[in-house]
Amino acid sequence: MRNPIKLLGIMAGALLLASCTQESQNNIGRSIQNWTGTDGIIEIYAGEKLVKRFMKVDKLTTASGTNSGADRPYRFGYGVLDANLNGSVDSGEKKVYFEFSDYSTSYIFYENPQ
Repeated sequence: MRNPIKLLGIMAGALLLASCTQESQNNIGRSIQNWTGTDGIIEIYAGEKLVKRFMKVDKLTTASGTNSGADRPYRFGYGVLDANLNGSVDSGEKKVYFEFSDYSTSYIFYENPQ
């Protein structure tokens, strides 16, 4: 008797998830990702030169208008500023807020492979 109830619960959850809009599914996915945590790195370039690196970034967020809800042309997040660009978090390097333009900033965001 216990297995049919469990199966019914799983089917109901799948049906509920399938009925969500794509944006709702994306929000659910981001929430799960935030619970599990990530270890992202963002590198900012000026031409071919690396000028800033932020480590232990959990996500990048696209800003949206306060009243309009429309996306704004910049992204933001929180991460540890790798001040000496050595690829590791050293003592004294602190978590900071950062933002950058989606239109004019060359950047790479990736998960830390370590």
